[in-house]
Parts: sequence; structure tokens; C-alpha cells
Amino acid sequence: MTDFSGRVAVITGAAKGIGRAMAEQFARRGAQVALLDVDTEAAAQVAQAIQHQGGEALSLFADVSDGDTLMQAAAEVQKAYGRTDILCCNAGVYPQAFLETMTEADWDRVHVVNLKGMFLTVRAFLSMLKRSPCGRIVLTSSITGPVTGFPGWAHYGATKAGMLGFMRSAAIELAKYGITVNAILPGNIETEGIGEIGEEYRRKMEAVIPFKRLGAPEDVAYAALFFASDEASYITGQTLIVDGGQVLPESSLALEDF
Repeated sequence: MTDFSGRVAVITGAAKGIGRAMAEQFARRGAQVALLDVDTEAAAQVAQAIQHQGGEALSLFADVSDGDTLMQAAAEVQKAYGRTDILCCNAGVYPQAFLETMTEADWDRVHVVNLKGMFLTVRAFLSMLKRSPCGRIVLTSSITGPVTGFPGWAHYGATKAGMLGFMRSAAIELAKYGITVNAILPGNIETEGIGEIGEEYRRKMEAVIPFKRLGAPEDVAYAALFFASDEASYITGQTLIVDGGQVLPESSLALEDF
């Protein structure tokens, strides 16, 4: 796969989980990485770990719901590296709220981070991406919303489906600059958030995944590497499901041993 030496990858939500794995994998393959997160302490620790392994990394504060902080972060990336070639819009939240008790504030918070935050992030870095000879935008969507549904995540699913609507139009608009726009749809991935949901949720999810295990953050990061690669330069407006086959069974009967 492409050697990313000389290229700059910017990842939002990079302090933990999938975002951290993306930052580490891009750095391992030579990219200079900028880790954007509201948790500056955790992001700085990841950047330091990358540096200790011989990579080049920069941690910056950015709240994707606040366009001003994103513009400031973009200015810092420009100052430090002079360019942005790869933008991974990964930051997101997924609080559970059922329709009967969901408030407007619950709905708005998820939308402003997951959906509006994606737009604000792209807008902040677009001028640098346009100047890159290999501009790539990679969105972290989800199987929840675009493919599946789950009680308590109607607001979350709506944002993740909305990201794909954005992706398709943005891919057409930005093709003239050579920028590709694609999305990864993770299933259940072994991140810090899974631990907060509980062991019972994990057990039930593993039972309906053909591989009988949750995915690793690196599994999603590898998909991001592919979409950002030269080998994927003719792929745009597309999605890649990374879920261990979770969406495949017609029913639980399909997972029984015959």
C-alpha cells in the first residue's frame, strides 16, 4: 500500500478508540499526523507515543461543534506542516436516548457533533485539501442508520445516515480538485465506549456477529488507509462496511450450526 511519507493526515476524535488507531497507523506508514480532540491531555499522550516510535505527530484542541476552534486548528496545521492531504472526520458521540424521553437537546447535541461537526471540519480544511495532489476525505459513519437500526439510537442513526448524503454530493463537488470522499461504516468495535455500555451488550452483540467477536479499532483504521491510498484514487462517494459480517444474517437461525 501507499507510503504516506510527505503527506499530512488530520484526524478528529483522535485521542481514543478508532481515531487513535487511525493516527497510529498513518504515522506508522510515514505520514505526519495532527490529532484533533477536545481531550487535549489524552491526544497529547497519543502524539507523544507516536513520536517515541519515530513518527511525527501534533496534538491540537478542536471542538467539532465549534467552527472557530476548527479554523484555529487548521491554521496550526498549516503553520506546522504547510499542508493537509488526508482528513479523517472521525469525531462523534453516541448517547442512548429513547424516543419517548428524548429531548430536543439530546437530538441537537448528537446532530451538532456528528453531522454539523463533520461539515465544519471539512470546511475548515478544504482550502488545504484543494491544494493537495492527493486530497482524501474519510468519514466515520456507522452501520447504525445507513444499514441497521437499534432502539435508543434514532438520533445517532439519523446523523450517520446523513453523513452519507453529504458524502455523495461532496464527492461530486470536489472531484474537480482530485479530492475523493468516502465513508467507513463500522459495526461494533472494541473501544472505550463499549465498556460504558456494559458486558451484557457485548455478549449479545458477539452472539450475532459471524466472527463471534467485536472488531478492533485497527480494523477501521486499515479501511481509512485504503481510502487514503493512491490505490483508491479512482474510488469516491463509496462506503465500506467493517463489521465482521454483522449485517449479513437474515436471522439468528443463520448463525446456528447445521
